[in-house]
Amino acid sequence: MEDRIRILIAEDHATVRSGVRALLESQPEIEVVGEASNGEDAVAMAKKIEPDVILMDIGMPELDGARATRRIKGSLPKTKILVLTRHDEDGYMKRLLAEGADGYVLKQSAPNVLINAVRQVAAGNGFLDPAMTGSFMTGLAETDGAAKSGPEADLTPRETSVIRLVARGHSINEIADYLDVSPKTIESAKSQAIKKLGLGDRVEIVRYAIRRGWMNDN
Repeated sequence: MEDRIRILIAEDHATVRSGVRALLESQPEIEVVGEASNGEDAVAMAKKIEPDVILMDIGMPELDGARATRRIKGSLPKTKILVLTRHDEDGYMKRLLAEGADGYVLKQSAPNVLINAVRQVAAGNGFLDPAMTGSFMTGLAETDGAAKSGPEADLTPRETSVIRLVARGHSINEIADYLDVSPKTIESAKSQAIKKLGLGDRVEIVRYAIRRGWMNDN
């Protein structure tokens, strides 16, 4: 089958690797081309086989997932890295995205979430596990009037609110409900904001938010 998604699984637990492999290979368009049990092997195998997507665990021996991600992205920028982890703390997510990861999915999520994540990152889109997106709403409205500098200085207060909420994982409808405006208004504000900031998918928005310190707001 042409144009299959070639996957490298980097995971130190053999049972998890086996289960993930079986799940992925149940999909006709996905092919697992390699497995690595530690971060050093993941880097070496990535350079050798140049997979389309690497499923990257965080807590691996010899070299952790964050440092392995940084090294792989440094030599293979086109290879997509999807973090697959049990860690649902946003600090882990922020670190891995800052290192260059293209997506973040939890091991405890439903199998269809992982399959969708693989497809999304392989297609060049970002992916953040829906379970990671519900804990960031508090306090954003109070920051709308804060002093701004850099590219976001050109954003309107509404555009700033919207792009921060998008970075923190909320859907257009959730933001519309929260700000008490129509989804169409939110979509327009989002489009204007990402155009002004020169951003693309949601992962790029999250990385930008991390650099600006927006993800640290309470």
